[in-house]
Amino acid sequence: MEAVFRGQNTRLSPYGFDLDGPSLLAANALDEAGHGVAVYHSHPRSPAEPSEQDRNLAQYPHWTYLIISLEGEPHVRAWRIADGNVREEALDVE
Repeated sequence: MEAVFRGQNTRLSPYGFDLDGPSLLAANALDEAGHGVAVYHSHPRSPAEPSEQDRNLAQYPHWTYLIISLEGEPHVRAWRIADGNVREEALDVE
């Protein structure tokens, strides 16, 4: 990881997220320049697994979706979500 940019959830909802315009434009610019892009969000009371809402809202199949569970000890998992299909990715935290 080279940089982290904090986006805003324009849904203002604990049940789903949409990145704000400037963050989405920045992520797309990085993606187009050949950088890997990952977006993250938390699940305050559930496991670090994509919910049905997460699967429905995922619009970028080549991005990595990091989910942080705050249920008990914080736990992070990485996912690829494409057309509703979910695949866990290895996560190497340094």
